[in-house]
Amino acid sequence: MPSPSTAPRPIPATIAAVIRDNQVLLVRRANPPDAGRWGFPGGKIEHGETPFEAATRELAEETGISAEPLRVFTAVDALDHDNAGHLRQHFILIAVLFRWTAGEPVAGDDALEARWVDLKALKGTSLALSLDVAEVAHEAAALMSEVLA
Repeated sequence: MPSPSTAPRPIPATIAAVIRDNQVLLVRRANPPDAGRWGFPGGKIEHGETPFEAATRELAEETGISAEPLRVFTAVDALDHDNAGHLRQHFILIAVLFRWTAGEPVAGDDALEARWVDLKALKGTSLALSLDVAEVAHEAAALMSEVLA
């Protein structure tokens, strides 16, 4: 086991939660963690970027969608394990709520697919979702309802 000073540190990243007409924007990820699973557009925060800037950049790169960042509303862990169960990477995903402004999703960058998914069908969906996606999506939708009220 590495000493605390040499152990890898968690990697800060963002996810973009875009809600429109009772739907959430999701992408099917091409890369670990969760390759092949559906989750929010997002990725690592680059040096000097704020979570808003990183989430906006990743949203555009992965989906072509334009949206306005409104607020950070939660954070979740994404742990990437190898086949033997050893931790390779630990991401801390900072969730940013967005108001959709323009565009329809087109998969780009490291997204295999991108599409709007009905919030009501999210929990019963046959889509392979990343951990916490349904819960975070419903939390985002509740916050969006408050913003629009």
